[in-house]
Amino acid sequence: MGGTWFLGKAVVEGALARGWEVTTFNRGRSAVDVPGTQVVRGDRTNARDLEALAAHGRWDAIVDTSASEMAPRDVLLGTQLLADSADRYVYVSTVSVYQGWPDHRLTAESPILDGPADADEDYGRMPAGADGPNLHYGRQKAGAERAVLAAFGPERSAILRPGVILGPGEYVGRLPYWLRRAARGGLILSPGRSEQTIQPIDVRDVAGFLLDQAAATGQAVHNLAAPIGRDTMGAFLASCLSVTGGRGSLVWAPDEFLVRHGVRQWTEIPLWRTHAGVWQVDATTAVEAGFRARPLEETVRDTWAWLSADGRPVEHPRASDHGLDPDKEQQLLAVIGA
Repeated sequence: MGGTWFLGKAVVEGALARGWEVTTFNRGRSAVDVPGTQVVRGDRTNARDLEALAAHGRWDAIVDTSASEMAPRDVLLGTQLLADSADRYVYVSTVSVYQGWPDHRLTAESPILDGPADADEDYGRMPAGADGPNLHYGRQKAGAERAVLAAFGPERSAILRPGVILGPGEYVGRLPYWLRRAARGGLILSPGRSEQTIQPIDVRDVAGFLLDQAAATGQAVHNLAAPIGRDTMGAFLASCLSVTGGRGSLVWAPDEFLVRHGVRQWTEIPLWRTHAGVWQVDATTAVEAGFRARPLEETVRDTWAWLSADGRPVEHPRASDHGLDPDKEQQLLAVIGA
């Protein structure tokens, strides 16, 4: 479902490399299809298009990487119409479904948010002016998980909950921002503490595990994240400087300083967030099932190679939210006294 950019493309390329026959279903608007696939055009919110897709089956598994911003009821429609056309459904969810995200350490058994399988796109939306965390996205994805389980049942479903995914082809702009900023050099405003641990994972590792789960049997629910404590923000930014040859110096700004000056967490400074549980995602069950997260330096290096070769991500509105304006960065550095 999808299959033309970032994670979906990596899944398709990985499946073809394994010698699998691959059908992709998309509208054909975002990017070109990977050569070697059987392409079916259609809108996954349209029942007739889904019925036409079902006629192309049967498949061993359906891998769904394209429902990140889709209402649960639309996921339910698709899974119900395709339930007799595949043996298994592998759904890419998110750690945002957890009740404790991003404040508490999470395991695959942690309770998830409410969200009915037939919810529309407005379910869980915060009222205008309301205080508190915005749980709309998490509730939507929790409802989508329930939609998959309602149609395929637990034994025919694999629910995978990744944290931050980086790597070649990234469209959100987290790692590309830091790489371009490192290449520009100079004094680089760096968030929090150098020793702050982080857990990003590589898109190619996620894709490989999705395919492993497509070939597996039985119920599966896994978090996908790098080992807790393995990587740090300091080492990550040092890798960005190293691979780009940037002649920059990291200037660390305490969390309290950045919050006080209104810097937006997670977006304005990518990968920075002050919540205690944001980088405390336990992926033990996935590791036991074969998931491996490559060294973060390798992801940084390969993403810079992709960008340097004129890599162009698919245009996406989320990209404009990521990155600190250079003028604002200089103003903050001046306040610090750097």
